[in-house]
Amino acid sequence: MTFTQKIMDLLGKNADKVGPAVDKAGDMIDKKTGNKYKNHVDTAQKAAKDAAAKAAAQRQRPTSNS
Repeated sequence: MTFTQKIMDLLGKNADKVGPAVDKAGDMIDKKTGNKYKNHVDTAQKAAKDAAAKAAAQRQRPTSNS
């Protein structure tokens, strides 16, 4: 299992916790930078949440090894 696969597996297992953590981190960055990079932070937050949702969806789908 590659590092990326391990991260995606962790995201899939903990998808319900990722959103609030991403929001909290983004809020902290916005506060520290005086909202200077708010658009960039918002884009990164959306990407992280989308990745977590995708990982969770893949984890729920049955896989076939044949």
